[in-house]
Amino acid sequence: MKVAIIFGSKSDIDVMKGAANCLREFGIEFEAHVLSAHRVPEKLVETIKRLEIEDTQAIIAGAGLAAHLPGVIASKTILPVVGVPIRAALDGMDALLSIVQMPKSIPVATVGINNSYNAGMLVVQILALKYPEIQKKLVNFRENMKKNFIAENGNGIEL
Repeated sequence: MKVAIIFGSKSDIDVMKGAANCLREFGIEFEAHVLSAHRVPEKLVETIKRLEIEDTQAIIAGAGLAAHLPGVIASKTILPVVGVPIRAALDGMDALLSIVQMPKSIPVATVGINNSYNAGMLVVQILALKYPEIQKKLVNFRENMKKNFIAENGNGIEL
């Protein structure tokens, strides 16, 4: 089981580290690539074909500005694609709208602007449907999240 993280520019690395960190927390193998739907479309298609052969289960795709990368990936594979709009121009709203407004039958699941951690978490949830060990880790993660929240906030706070 493997996940791919693809984004369009090296300047997106800091944003996309959240997805990598999430996948690491759950022990999910991943590989990351800087690929552009506009500058190296042939290399992108070649990589997608290889990922499909190598038992990749999902792709997390980050993009800013016109943000075509997640949609182009979704058009080339039947793997689930989770798009991460990256803040660039227009405070990231242009990327968000570009990723979320996909044509009928070519969906891209989309998370909040710069929130690649949630993209990783969505992939964890998808994988938990198929892999019992991931499901167990996810249930434990949620239980610990609740316990920690209650421990920090359960007795009220001083304002």
